[in-house]
Amino acid sequence: MQTEKVVDHIVNWLKEYATNARVNGFVVGISGGIDSAVTSTLCAKTGLNILCVEMPIHQAPSHVTRAQEHIAHLKQKFDNVDDTRTDLTPVFEEFKTEVFFDGDQATIDMALANTRARLRMTTLYYYAGLYKLLVAGTGNKVEDFGVGFYTKYGDGGVDLSPIADLMKSEVYKLGEFLQVPESIMKAAPSDGLFGDARSDEDQIGATYPELEWAMQMDEEGKTENNLSGRELEAFKIYKRFNTSNKHKMVPIPICKIPSNFK
Repeated sequence: MQTEKVVDHIVNWLKEYATNARVNGFVVGISGGIDSAVTSTLCAKTGLNILCVEMPIHQAPSHVTRAQEHIAHLKQKFDNVDDTRTDLTPVFEEFKTEVFFDGDQATIDMALANTRARLRMTTLYYYAGLYKLLVAGTGNKVEDFGVGFYTKYGDGGVDLSPIADLMKSEVYKLGEFLQVPESIMKAAPSDGLFGDARSDEDQIGATYPELEWAMQMDEEGKTENNLSGRELEAFKIYKRFNTSNKHKMVPIPICKIPSNFK
């Protein structure tokens, strides 16, 4: 990958899109992970206004520390970057007092995890409306189009997606080129939706290199035939997530009314 050319291409694309949309810049949710770090840096390089937003909800201390380190690093390098912190923990706790809990604990925990992402999306759009900004998505290609590892109308609710055509490994290459803090480069990827430091691998059951390999296999039309051991297991994990999360990756279905009914 020609990293510098990719960076320049994304930055120019962001700037052109924002200019045509007649907005002032971008708002990015900062999680302390590689995807939001790279996305916010690319946005900052446009020279337009950038608002970095921290939105903790019972967040793991390591996530908070990395997010704050990145924001400080970004503000040192770019004078067009501003930041704010919105603690959504009280909002989340109040929400829980107004809903009923029916089902097994794992189902409840997942519903609440997705609620965290949707509260954050609402917050980003509040600031976007306030300052005439676009919400920049932080999803990469594996998450957005491979396993669908994001929350529908949560972190999937964005105005544009600068890194959604890049594999996770490619995002890391951009992170290195953009001099993202080492603590973020070395941290295990995590969605930060459960209040602890559990990684994406803990939840998915496969590493990003394995998922990238499986995604490539699937795009080439290959099947699990002739696979065995860990390769077979990783491919099955990928296919299971890809199938169950397909509703996130395709356009919302529309019930078409026959013309003779109108």
